[in-house]
Amino acid sequence: MVAGKSLGFRAEGERGCVGARGNVCPLGAVVSGRVTSARCGECARLDRAHSVAADTIADDPRVYRVYLAWFGPGLVKVGITAEERGPARLLEQGAVVFSWLGRGPLMAARRTEELLRAALGIPDRIPYARKRAVRTRLPETARERAAEIGELHRAALALDGWAESLEPLGFEAVDHTEAFGLAGLPPAVSAVRELADGGTVAGTLLAVAGPDLHLRTADGEIVVLDTRLMTGWSLVGAGPGEGVSVPTVPLEGVEAGGTVQDGLF
Repeated sequence: MVAGKSLGFRAEGERGCVGARGNVCPLGAVVSGRVTSARCGECARLDRAHSVAADTIADDPRVYRVYLAWFGPGLVKVGITAEERGPARLLEQGAVVFSWLGRGPLMAARRTEELLRAALGIPDRIPYARKRAVRTRLPETARERAAEIGELHRAALALDGWAESLEPLGFEAVDHTEAFGLAGLPPAVSAVRELADGGTVAGTLLAVAGPDLHLRTADGEIVVLDTRLMTGWSLVGAGPGEGVSVPTVPLEGVEAGGTVQDGLF
């Protein structure tokens, strides 16, 4: 998606479960429009049962990387991702700046993640509502944006208790400000809460950060759409002048429950 491009669609019918791991939902279930994962309870359990995030595949032979991700002042998280995926996980989360911290086997990476949470108080999850709240108030220079995770990176490498099989990696900040289109981004006033049958979302694309699209509607209002809310719906095109006719909430009122980042690896 390119900034300045018109975007518009209308939702039709009901939101159906997308199934799990490439399989169609056996129940043909209808799911809530407000959740970011369009899966019924049964499919969600099946998908989770094979997830690295659930620690159910400890014998995964792939190399993993530990990273520090920065979303704005005071918002830093630690996480792990399969090395073969490169920076895809960081782009998916909308990380404004990130740096690799170490690489090695899955369980060594997981132990290091736990170490940073316990010793430095770095969380492994940050609600998307908090990311959105600071996205338009970022420091102007790349050096300023990298400063916080630079300090935490140094503190992390100095900790005792690192797994011997995890190779430490030097600090190298990767800044996604330009890639996301965040420079000069105007504040949003609301966020889409859910799609609804016959409801439209249309406007001009200003920025894309992780799953979030920042749109300017025909009346000049800035609205954020979490694209995960679109899965499971039948969508048809809508003109850019049709605006937003689905339920929205003030940006500061978006609840974290249901918008916390998923454990995708």
